[in-house]
This record gives sequence, C-alpha cells and structure tokens, in this order.
Amino acid sequence: MTVQVRSFAKINLGLRIGAAREDGFHELLTVYQTIALHDLIRVSVSRGRGIEIHCTDPRVPKDESNTCYRIVEKAMRGLKAKGRVVIEIEKRLPLKGGMGGASANAVATLLALERAVKKALPVEQRLRIAAEVGSDLPLFLVGGTVLGVGRGEQVYPLEDLPSTACVVVTPAVGVSTPNAFGEWDRRTRGGGTSALGALSAKAGKGKSQELTLSGPSDRMNELGCGLSAWLSESYSGAPFGRGRAENPLLALVRAGIKNDFEQVVFPEYPELSEGKNALERAGAKYASLSGSGSTLYGLFASKGAARAAVTKLRRERWSARATVTLTRKQYWAKFLVSSF
Repeated sequence: MTVQVRSFAKINLGLRIGAAREDGFHELLTVYQTIALHDLIRVSVSRGRGIEIHCTDPRVPKDESNTCYRIVEKAMRGLKAKGRVVIEIEKRLPLKGGMGGASANAVATLLALERAVKKALPVEQRLRIAAEVGSDLPLFLVGGTVLGVGRGEQVYPLEDLPSTACVVVTPAVGVSTPNAFGEWDRRTRGGGTSALGALSAKAGKGKSQELTLSGPSDRMNELGCGLSAWLSESYSGAPFGRGRAENPLLALVRAGIKNDFEQVVFPEYPELSEGKNALERAGAKYASLSGSGSTLYGLFASKGAARAAVTKLRRERWSARATVTLTRKQYWAKFLVSSF
C-alpha cells in the first residue's frame, strides 16, 4: 500500500536565541505556527530490505543524510517491522528556507510509514525519535500554534490563533542555519569577521560589528514575559477586529516578539531586509524572517489583502505566494491525502 500525505511548512512567530549549551546547541524560545504551504510525501512498503528515496529535485539528498531516511531507520526498529521502504518526495517548499521543509518531510514520512505497515508507535516514542533526528521535528507532531523551548524540540500546544491570511516571500538565496548560529556567536562574543560576514567583506563592507546585548537569561525572560502577556490576551476570533481584545497579532507586536536571526542575517543578505520592508509596504500587519531564513512572511487582515499584496510584490519582482495559517484541527484534517 502507498500512503500519500501533505508535509506542511511552519513559520516562527518570534525566535529568541539563548545561551550556548554544552551539547553545542543553543537554548531557544519560539512560537511555531503551521501554514498551508506543503510538500507531498508518498510512502510504500513491500517485500525486501532497505530504504529508497526518490525526488526530482537534485538538491534533495537520497542517502542516510536525509531526515526521512534517518527517521525510517529508527521507526522500523521501533515498530518491529520489516520490508523495503520507498519514499517519494514532491518538493514544493524552498530548500534552506527556514520553513522546516526537511523536518516536516521526516515527520510526514514517519506517520505515513505507520499507516503503510498498519502499526503505530506510542506518542512518547514518536516524540523521542523525532527529537533525535532534528530539533524542529516534534512541532510537526503537534501542529497549529506550538511553543518551542530547549533547543526547539520541547514542544507545547498553545491555544490556536485563528486561521489568518499570510504571504510568503522566498528570495533566491539560501541561508545555512549552522552558519547563522555561528555568526550569532561570533557577533555576541566579539569574534570578528564570520563565514557569512566574508561575503560582506568582499563587498567592501568591512568586518562584522559586535552586537551589544543583555545576558542570555535576561533576554529569554524578557521574551517569555512578552509571550505570556500576548498569549493570555483574550480575543473574539476575528484577527483584525476593532479593539485590543480582538487583535492577537497586534498584541504579538506589542509584546516585542522578534526573530533574533534578523540581527545577523539581514546585514549579510540585505535583500532579506528589503523583502521584509516590501511586505510591510504591501500591508502586512506583522512581517518577519522565518527561522534563520531565507523565507520571509507577512500576516494580513484578510485573504483579499493577501492576494493584493502578492500582486504588488510580484510587480516588484519578488517571489510571493498567498497562503493561510493552519489551526491544529485544520492541520490534521488536511494531513492525509490518500492511501492506494
């Protein structure tokens, strides 16, 4: 049997980078939000052995470095299942875009595999396997609006924001997340020119400037307080109605929820800063980099406003797509495409 599922993307509603940990990761605090843009994943299991990955995009690895391959290895052992697993990935999301595409693919593959072999892992084991494969995999086992802490792998479902119109802009650059973290460390520790900064140096911009920031714990607490205030506000379900109580996204802005990666990525890739400005000029109520980028997104008052923004952005030669945020219920209702 072949099982086909949607592999939905995510955006980050704020992302705070905390202290570096002994394991080499950083403490993070973020709110993940799933959106309707997606890849398609097909999984089949037949007689034989091994794992095969098929994808027409040559940039997608087909070996054990692929997150789908790694999660199937672990899941097959956990399920005590045997067989030859074939994974087909139909890419629609950008690579290295900060939208969690590879992580979402892995979780979609795991859940499709369970359906294909007609066995299911316990919830706790699913979460553990997902966290072992990558920091932002567990969020895709929850969906909707999700609080992420630790290195991002500790996830807690939040009360969903109402489904909201969204525009995604995908500039033609790829940002390496490890390099972005390295740049953050170098700038906050005064480490001089970075791997990312070398591009600016070649352009005559000189060395990267050191960031002057309060301590990691203070900064994490600051965002934590802002998040608590934002999430505790009641609203009627109309995302852009009149009055504070009916406007959770403006409450989000008041809470000071920003993406720390913008401070290190924008100076090295000015087109990303320009893309955020373009979204705001097009009417976004809130615009931000997602993850370490390069994807940018804006939240809009209505689907009509989002469509008009896409038209405006495309005239300005930006690659833009309109979509919506997905509540948890919508995420799971749309997840399964078919089994055949």
